[in-house]
Amino acid sequence: MPIISIAIQKGGAGKTTTSINLGAALVKAGKKVLLVDADPQANLSQSLGVPAEPAQNLYTELKKEMSGEGSQIKEAIINIKEGLDIVPSSIELAGAELELVSVYGREQVFSWLLQPIAAEYDFILIDCPHAVGMLTVNALVCSDYVFIPLPAEFLPLKGVYSFMQHFQTIRKKLNPKLKLLGMVLTRFDERKTMNQQVRQELTEQYKGSVFGTVIRSNMQLAKAQEAGKDIFRYDPHANGAKDYERLATELLSKLY
Repeated sequence: MPIISIAIQKGGAGKTTTSINLGAALVKAGKKVLLVDADPQANLSQSLGVPAEPAQNLYTELKKEMSGEGSQIKEAIINIKEGLDIVPSSIELAGAELELVSVYGREQVFSWLLQPIAAEYDFILIDCPHAVGMLTVNALVCSDYVFIPLPAEFLPLKGVYSFMQHFQTIRKKLNPKLKLLGMVLTRFDERKTMNQQVRQELTEQYKGSVFGTVIRSNMQLAKAQEAGKDIFRYDPHANGAKDYERLATELLSKLY
């Protein structure tokens, strides 16, 4: 049962889109998946039609764990469809960055939260904030792998270099089992020279870590999120659906 953090030190890279649709593609492949929305912006929760500020969410359970009360993470889980569940986020999660600083074992709180339910799922995917604060550190410490989506542009490429420094530090000091599962290029257009250049540079810099599958530019992905659905429920024939299905197949072949 791998726990995978979907993370990069850059907003707008496709973390939420990848969390939703990679998760849904894994369900399509017969896996049971839990999505964890660890971003205070709650885009993952909203994109799957979860009502704003559910009574129990990642923050309420994090708060209980931090206070020593003991969380009931199962009660915060919302079923999206057969095989796909989510622990939703809350705007209050933004305050957790500061609250975690004074907690004993502050980097381990996500691990304590997820441990009781981990065996119930084939995959747990954590949608991380774009900053490498205490929430992202917690996600990486409890994870087996980190998976990095990024647009094939030069600024996100710099974000990867910066994030990888944090990754190496966390692996060295806090989570020796953490591995880089790989990187996937999003909003990819084969016709754009910049996209090709970034792909080549990334492949040369991180040999063996760049997925062969790319996620092509596809408006249906954004429309699906606006409708509160994954791409397979919104438009199963869209390029986005085909690409995420290929991505899930490639990911499974790497892990198994």
